[in-house]
Amino acid sequence: MAKAKTLACGCPVAAFQKMISGKYKLRIVWDLKDGPLRYGEIRTGLLRGSAGSAEIAPRVLSRELKALTESGLIDRKDFGVVPPKVEYHLTRKGKSFVPVISAIRNWGTRHLAEAGSGERLGIAAE
Repeated sequence: MAKAKTLACGCPVAAFQKMISGKYKLRIVWDLKDGPLRYGEIRTGLLRGSAGSAEIAPRVLSRELKALTESGLIDRKDFGVVPPKVEYHLTRKGKSFVPVISAIRNWGTRHLAEAGSGERLGIAAE
């Protein structure tokens, strides 16, 4: 397991914001809540739905996965075979973060759906 980076910040909200900043981090953690996924499965999950991107640069996705690994939210398991097989799964810390994302999702469902604000923001209902 990769050693988690320590966030030298006195404010817990700022530390949290820094840890989850990035376009795909919350969605990656959310997709991993149901079990381990391989790189291609994570990429496919991010592309689904109208809120998904048309294309995710492999470099961007790799950077997000590396940052989540370094923060201790996910773990990367390399099977050491050819062709390469790598799986990502939530750590205990990552699993403890799922209810936070669920609360954010529930808030969004309740408040962004009002008066079609979700549509204006280009957010697809799941």
